[in-house]
Amino acid sequence: MTEEVFSVGIDIGTSTTQLVFSKLTIENTASMMAIPKIQIIDKEVVYRSDIHFTPLLSDTRIDGDAIRRIIELEYKKANISFEKIDTGAVIITGETARKENANEILSTLSGLAGDFVVATAGPDLESIIAGKGAGAGKFSKEKGCTVANLDVGGGTTNIAIFKNGEVIDTACLDIGGRLIKFANDQLKVSYASGKIKVLAKEIGIDVEVGNKLSVEEVERISRRMGEVLAESIGLIPETTLLQKMLTGTSLKRQGEIDCISFSGGVADCIFNKEIAPPFKYGDIGIVLGKSIASSPWLETAKVIQASETIGATVVGAGTHTTEISGSTITIEASILPMKNIPILRLNQEDEELVYDQLSHRIAEKLDWFRLENGQQLVALAMRGLKNPSFKEIQGLAKAIIKGMENKLGEKQPLIIVVEQDMGKILGQGIHAHLAGKRDVICIDSIKVDNGDYIDIGKPLANGKVVPVIVKTLVFNY
Repeated sequence: MTEEVFSVGIDIGTSTTQLVFSKLTIENTASMMAIPKIQIIDKEVVYRSDIHFTPLLSDTRIDGDAIRRIIELEYKKANISFEKIDTGAVIITGETARKENANEILSTLSGLAGDFVVATAGPDLESIIAGKGAGAGKFSKEKGCTVANLDVGGGTTNIAIFKNGEVIDTACLDIGGRLIKFANDQLKVSYASGKIKVLAKEIGIDVEVGNKLSVEEVERISRRMGEVLAESIGLIPETTLLQKMLTGTSLKRQGEIDCISFSGGVADCIFNKEIAPPFKYGDIGIVLGKSIASSPWLETAKVIQASETIGATVVGAGTHTTEISGSTITIEASILPMKNIPILRLNQEDEELVYDQLSHRIAEKLDWFRLENGQQLVALAMRGLKNPSFKEIQGLAKAIIKGMENKLGEKQPLIIVVEQDMGKILGQGIHAHLAGKRDVICIDSIKVDNGDYIDIGKPLANGKVVPVIVKTLVFNY
């Protein structure tokens, strides 16, 4: 039996706000006597919105009323009512995610329609989402290679490294097309980010508000920005400026990068051969794209075409795949249901680490979800062990606790999602070591990935199972 559902993706980025409406065909692929297994068997983009500049009230606040008007306008143009949408995602990314009222905007927009995934994507998570949307993860898996995707937007460049389809590293730099804005066609600076001022100063250019720049000065700044990107992925030697432009840690670059891809709004300027006015948008985005395109370092790299550029972060969004976690689980019924919990999945290389190293890797990856004003609840996902011994369970439990405990808020539960049928014994091991300091939820028989979100429902069948909704951002049309 098949069913069609409508989905909307809403991306509120540093430079632009856009929507994509999709029609998803879902089907129960399990046999009649088996637990239902709902999968997407077809997906079709039915409407792409115009690309709107993200409206701001100031350098620190988003204009929520204007955002809502944009969204309502695009629903009308698409001839789709709010009631027709079954699911969706509202994602705030880039510099916009740092605005002081970002969470307030999310709360307002999530009520527009459907059961939305609602998230402020931190820089590392945004790197993963953009890399998947650009098709880098899929290409890496199909070709068995390592791909670096650089999502060059208005305020940041988010980098994700995929090896055989798995995310192995991320980074974010304050490099983007709208970090310098101009008041008029005389190139009078109306806005310049702090880090771009640092970069420009190092090459002898002053970009304070009110100053006028020459075209040659803008080109020099853009070339230096492109060089920092090349340094970040190891194409040219690193300079001290790289560390100043990072928002977190640099890439560890686990092995050679075979290919690179570009997404984000600036990527269109890299590959578009049409001659456009260089300051058409009142910023440096076009010049930055052309500078990257003509860089000598790019000639040494194998560049693959991204399947999406400006629409990579949210190409489509929010399909619900309902699954049932197996009867061997550990739950705390009093805190259920829980909604919109982001997934942090360990890859196979992570799970092969000895336990001290594993705890460090868990803590390190949890920083993907760091927020400006606190800590975010995250579910840790892994493949797990077949027929684990008591010693293996104890070691794994200790590694998970050590890796996660200091990264969670004081009252937040420890949530583990395992593919293998070991949720009960692992959950009991964790619960014993925590000695009641935290609630523990450990569910199994569920496969999730980085960038997914889950809902965990109230227990069914006398508490033996729980319904789990896996909300997967839909990429790669």
